[in-house]
Amino acid sequence: MLDYPALRAVAAVVQTGSFEKAAAVLNVTPSAVSQRVKQLEERLGVVLIVRGTPCTATEKGGWLCRHMENVGMLEGELMTHLPALADPAEPQQPVTLHIATSADSLGTWFLSAMSDFSRRSRYLLNIALDDEEHTAEWLQRGRVLAAVTSLEKPIPGCRCTPIGALRYHATASPAFMSEHFADGVTQEAISRAPALTFNQKDRLQSRWLRQAFGRDFVHPTHWLPSTQGFLDASLSGMGWCMNPALLAGPHLASGRLVELIPKTPLDVPLYWQINRLAADRLAELTRAVVAAARMHLRQ
Repeated sequence: MLDYPALRAVAAVVQTGSFEKAAAVLNVTPSAVSQRVKQLEERLGVVLIVRGTPCTATEKGGWLCRHMENVGMLEGELMTHLPALADPAEPQQPVTLHIATSADSLGTWFLSAMSDFSRRSRYLLNIALDDEEHTAEWLQRGRVLAAVTSLEKPIPGCRCTPIGALRYHATASPAFMSEHFADGVTQEAISRAPALTFNQKDRLQSRWLRQAFGRDFVHPTHWLPSTQGFLDASLSGMGWCMNPALLAGPHLASGRLVELIPKTPLDVPLYWQINRLAADRLAELTRAVVAAARMHLRQ
């Protein structure tokens, strides 16, 4: 039999980041939380929580947390139909859904979907950020229930829905263009002009170079892990970069930004993948994502 008080203790510690906060959520003492977690770890023979500030889940602990998400959804559905089962002395805790998306999606269209969903549901949200080429790994490892990803192939155990493409433009300020590309946007010029790169996983600049020049090549870069920072830095003349059309569009129209090579956008197809076990109960979440994508992404 599963020890659900202990599982709830593990999930609460991971959710809140500490044993003390988990105790407050569960209305027990910190020592009781610590004992429940320790006994479960000893029974399973694995470490479930990395003690620190904050406390985090190990891979095994993460699987238990995702299991508790599904249990919480099932219990919430059951209480809706059989409210007499609820214990008045133990208030039901809201379920937090773990979802992964990219910083660019969050900064352009995805937040509107999450806002719409949160207003209509009883769930809380924990949104993790990673490159759209890597969010699928969060699903594969069981760290999230759903993700926006560039992976077209359905992940085992997930439903996959095409939602459109996020368009990017290679942009820079007019002053930057005059300084670095006075004689044209050539491979030699790009090899000397500083670009902007989100992090080591960011391959958008390389993908655009292959599309525009037929090959990728080395170029200097600043590292800047911020979608809004990319836009502001390109406007200030710090470097050239791939900006989402949803953010860069007004600046391109006003002339504050220009395309390195006109009419060479890069479209990144996106997909919504959601765990099959949760998909039916979270149909409203999928509807919110698809509706926002149809409004903002290229179809």
